[in-house]
Amino acid sequence: MRLERMGAFHQCRLSFMRVLLRRLKAEGWRVTRPLFEIAADGTGRAVYTAQGPERAYSLVCFAHDLADADRSDRVIATRWDATFALHDGVPTEADLARLEANVPRQEAGRIGPGELCLSRANRSVRLFAHVVDALAAGRQPDPLRVEAVGYLMRTTAVYGSGKFGAADRARICDRPEFAAPFQPEMLTVWLIRSFVMDQVEAMAAARAPDTAVTLEPALRRRFGIGNSTGLGMAPFLVNHPALLHRWIAARETALARVLDAPVTPETIAGFEAARDRAAANVAGWQSRHPAQAEKLAGLRADMERLVAQPVESWGLLWTWAQAALSVEGQEMLVSLMMEPHGHLVDDLADGMAADEAACFAIDGAMSVADLRAIVARVHPGAPQGAPARIWFTSADKMEPRLGAACPELEPYAQPLTCARDAARLRAALAGATGAVADFLIAHPEHRHAVRRAQIAARHPYAEIRDDLAAGDLRPFDMLRAKLSFFGAGRFDPRSDRWLRIEMFRGAPYPEELPACGAEPWAGLPQ
Repeated sequence: MRLERMGAFHQCRLSFMRVLLRRLKAEGWRVTRPLFEIAADGTGRAVYTAQGPERAYSLVCFAHDLADADRSDRVIATRWDATFALHDGVPTEADLARLEANVPRQEAGRIGPGELCLSRANRSVRLFAHVVDALAAGRQPDPLRVEAVGYLMRTTAVYGSGKFGAADRARICDRPEFAAPFQPEMLTVWLIRSFVMDQVEAMAAARAPDTAVTLEPALRRRFGIGNSTGLGMAPFLVNHPALLHRWIAARETALARVLDAPVTPETIAGFEAARDRAAANVAGWQSRHPAQAEKLAGLRADMERLVAQPVESWGLLWTWAQAALSVEGQEMLVSLMMEPHGHLVDDLADGMAADEAACFAIDGAMSVADLRAIVARVHPGAPQGAPARIWFTSADKMEPRLGAACPELEPYAQPLTCARDAARLRAALAGATGAVADFLIAHPEHRHAVRRAQIAARHPYAEIRDDLAAGDLRPFDMLRAKLSFFGAGRFDPRSDRWLRIEMFRGAPYPEELPACGAEPWAGLPQ
C-alpha cells in the first residue's frame, strides 16, 4: 500500500472496462443507433442503445460547434466539443428535449434519476481533422499519427453516483450488470467511442460523398477514448477505504491463485501472447513527464528481460521478477500472469464492490487498549516534521486542491492526511483507558481517525501507508492507481497533479463484440 507501487499498477483482467465487456459478450447485449443526426460540420445529436437481457441503457450524444479559443480540458470550462448522458432505458422525445436543454450545460444544467452518467469531451484537434481529411480523400489516416495520439476525443469528466441530479448508486447497485464498480461510467465511455468514430466517418462522407471511405476495422480499433484526469480524483482512494480494500484484495488474491497454478502449454502460450502485446504497447507509450519517462525506460528494459526469461513456474517467475525488474515491471508482470488464468481470477470481480455504509459506524464498545493496538499496527510510524502540503476544497468548483501548508489554509484543511491523523490519535490515546465511546466524548476531534482505524482493522488494504502531506508527494500516483482499476492505459502525467490516459484502446466495438473470442479484449493492445 505504498504509492511507489500503487503508482505502477497496470490494467488487468479485473479492471472494470474488461469486466464490463466480458459481461456484455456473455449475456449477448446488442447496441443499436436509433438516432443519428450529424451535420457536415459534425454538430447534431445521436442515441446509442445497449439492450441486455432485462434492461436497456441509452447514450444520448450532443455534438457542438466549438471555437478553438473555447476548448479547454480544465474543470472550469463551460463549453465542449461533445456532451453526453447515459439514460436509464430508451429516451422519449420529451426526454431528448429535456436532455438537450441541460446536458450541453453540464454542471450548470440538471439531469434526473432517469440518467446514470453525465460526461463531456473535447477533440484532439489535429488528429481529428487529419482523420476526416484522409477519409474524405478516400484514404486511411496515417497509422503513425494514430499511434502517437491514440484517440480522437478525450473526456474531461464522467460523472455518476448522484452528481448533478443523476441516479444514486443505491438505486442501481442491485442490478447484475452494475454489481461491479463503475459499470455505468465504463459503459458510457465505451459508447462514446462508437459515437466519435461514427461522427468522423459521417463528416467525411458529407464532405466528399463520391470519394469518402470508412476506417479499416484494424485501424479503427487502435483508437481509444482519451481522458484528462486532475487532482479531483486523488482523494477518492482515501475517502473510500473499504472499497479500496476490496480492489486491492481482489488483485492480491488473483496473484496468489496464479502463483499456485500449474504451468501448462496453454497458459504459457497465453502468457507469451499477452507479454508480446504488452512489449509492443510499451514501445509506443510516450510521456513528457521526466518521472514517467524514466519509468518507461526501465519498463522497456524490463520487457526485454521478461521476454528472455523462461517460465518454469509462476512462483519462480515472480521470485525472479522481484529481484530483476523495476516496480513498474513487476506490476506489469502481475497483470500479464493473470491473462491466461481467467478461470482462476475472473470471479473475483464479483466481490470488488463494497457496502460502505456497513463500515461507517464506530464501535464505541471497543476498548481503548484494543484501539491503541490497531493504530500502532496500521500506522506504526509517525510522519516526520511539519506537513508540507494541505488538502482543501476550492470555493468556486468545490473540487479538491493541494496547496503549500500555511496558516491561511488550516481552517479549510480536509481530513486526507491519514498517517498524521493517526499519529495525533495515537498521542491522544496514550494513558487513556476505558471504552472508545468515552474517549470520543472527551476527544470528538478524533472521530474520523478512530473510524478509519476500525475500518482498517477489518480491511487490511484500506489505508495508503504514505504521508499524504509530504513535500515529495506525487498525486498522480494516486490517480494512476485508481485509473488502472478502471482499465486505463498509457498513463502520461502532465504535472504531478494531472495526467492523460487512454481508455478502450484496442477493444472491440459493439458490432464486433459477438464475434470476439472468449476474452473480448486482451487489454494490452498493440
